[in-house]
Amino acid sequence: MSSEEITLAAGDAEVSVRPGHGARLGSLKVGGVELLRQGERYGCFPMVPWCGRVRDGRFLSGGHPQQLPLNSPPHAIHGTGRDTAWKTARVSGREAVFTYDLADPWPYSGRVTQIVELTESALTLRMSVETYDDSFPAQAGWHPWFNRRLTDDGEDVRIAFDAAWQERRGDDHLPTGERIDPLPGPWDDCFGMPDGVDVTLTWPGRLEVNVASREEWVVVYDEQEAAVCVEPQSGPPNGLNTLPRLVTPLEPLETSTTWTWRRL
Repeated sequence: MSSEEITLAAGDAEVSVRPGHGARLGSLKVGGVELLRQGERYGCFPMVPWCGRVRDGRFLSGGHPQQLPLNSPPHAIHGTGRDTAWKTARVSGREAVFTYDLADPWPYSGRVTQIVELTESALTLRMSVETYDDSFPAQAGWHPWFNRRLTDDGEDVRIAFDAAWQERRGDDHLPTGERIDPLPGPWDDCFGMPDGVDVTLTWPGRLEVNVASREEWVVVYDEQEAAVCVEPQSGPPNGLNTLPRLVTPLEPLETSTTWTWRRL
């Protein structure tokens, strides 16, 4: 894959995107401090055309069964966009636009667009999934790896949110369909926020970041030592089966998230 890197800057904030590596954010720095984990699992990648796990990699579309590769056996996970080279469509000042055309192993044709926009105090990510042919169910969202600590001697990040419910998770890590009162962490769980995703990450004495989206679904994952994930997405895990959202020639799937920060 291409090593091309697109960097946007605004004030003392800087974000880099690697279109050849799934249009992944490789880095987000505020005041020279890296917010996203580096290494093997790094940055923030777009989850598209589905989010989280699809049970056994199978879903129905128009009554027809479809089979996806089991890249997290026994399930398919996090879409194909992260494994695809995207094209840089436009870079202008503080905004960059990236696209890729859906292709095998996804069974439908279409186009995905991601827009990255940076200001001095916020990063906004937008994504759309379009079809010019057959309609199909799809999802879109983001999977950031936020550093648990901003410095070696810093305190652990604190995660705060008020969810209306938590999707009960089965032994297979998929929602069972039962909604329960939110449980204390650690989490690898999907939460419902009907008024929109609103999660605040606080690194005491350093920085506060609010992750917001008009979507009502967010997965919070904090079971790893080095990073925590707050994943706004357009539907729950296995949603291609349980809550399909149809992309049609007249109605694309459009979603967005904004991360706003302030120093403490």
